[in-house]
Amino acid sequence: MRVKFLMIILLISMILMNGCVEEKIEQEVTTTLATTSTTSITTTTSTIVTTTSPITTTIPITSKLENIGLSEIKIPAVDGEGKGVIINLQVEAIPGHGRALTDIENLLFWVDTQHSIRTARRIACNISQVNISQLDLIYTIYANASIVGGESAGAAITIATIAAIKNKNINKSVIITGRINHDGTIGPVSAIIEKAKAAKEANATLFLVPLLQSREVIYETKEHCERIGWGEFCTREQIPKKINVEDEVGIKVREVGSIREAMGYFFQ
Repeated sequence: MRVKFLMIILLISMILMNGCVEEKIEQEVTTTLATTSTTSITTTTSTIVTTTSPITTTIPITSKLENIGLSEIKIPAVDGEGKGVIINLQVEAIPGHGRALTDIENLLFWVDTQHSIRTARRIACNISQVNISQLDLIYTIYANASIVGGESAGAAITIATIAAIKNKNINKSVIITGRINHDGTIGPVSAIIEKAKAAKEANATLFLVPLLQSREVIYETKEHCERIGWGEFCTREQIPKKINVEDEVGIKVREVGSIREAMGYFFQ
């Protein structure tokens, strides 16, 4: 009887232990499933972030392709024969790294013109108060290969640069000649009459020149002969002649001493 009672107690204990094991297994399975579910969710979320991240970063890259400004200006010059001609300059401003670039397909830049571009960029930055360290400026000159280089394009290049970075329209009826100095003043140039004639032929109604250059002194070559003894002695003399450029060419002429003063004629 006592043995039977012990066997019954042992049987009941085994049944209870099996129940605890099953519950523990069930808990472990539940925990594993929960962990797996969490890992799955985490992995899925990570995948979504990774997938959407490139799409987000492509937005600013696309916007960098947009132009900030584009300007065009006519510049008077002289060719190899001393005749006045017009060359066309285009300046394009795009987001970048503060570089001055040239279009190699239409490359026509002389050493002094390159110096004028560097000065023009600096003056344009100071006047417009635009941080050009985040801009690239592309300069393209369209001209005949026989054009003679010079610094007289400096003022025009500065005006075109300001127009590009500020996205302003240039008055096409105005043409300017003059060097650009480091402080924004405009320096003297040569061949004013020839350039004024070229400006008029380009349908400009106003020609801007440096200070004191609306009137010029030209020298006419004349031969002077006189008899000396039994012979005649002749010399070629340079006779000075004062002329008013406006009256001589037939185009309105105004003197300007600085880029700020010239801007009043180009930007209205």
